Amino acid sequence: MAPERVALLLLLMAAQAVPSEGGCNRGLYETIIGDLCLAKFTFDMGGVDPERWCSWTDTQEIYEGLTNCTFQVALRMDCFWPDRVVDRFFTRVHRAYFRDCAVTGRLLHDPPVGVLAPFIAVPVLVTLLMTALVVWRSKRTEGVL
Repeated sequence: MAPERVALLLLLMAAQAVPSEGGCNRGLYETIIGDLCLAKFTFDMGGVDPERWCSWTDTQEIYEGLTNCTFQVALRMDCFWPDRVVDRFFTRVHRAYFRDCAVTGRLLHDPPVGVLAPFIAVPVLVTLLMTALVVWRSKRTEGVL
């Protein structure tokens, strides 16, 4: 393990053991989630084909691990979670890894023909039926004053 990582882990453990008088140290919090949580997330995402990054089933466990890591660090450092630091952090993560993904997290594709066909056929048939009904009614002038 790199010396920097060991130092961060020791700092995180010390932050848990020593009660915080001034509350959350946002700068340190941001540094730790960036170095500790993001490093693991980056490593784990490296094992997933970039073409599959938008697949929730392939990335759900990794993403939940990142979320849990930021929460655990906040908890140990007496920081609120979520807060602006976490919001900015996840915004950067999304810009780096998920910027081309659909909002729902699913890959975009056309619906199956069995679903699409009724949505096309029904309005066309209703339009033709209504047109035929209007023409038929307009030709029947009996009883109209």
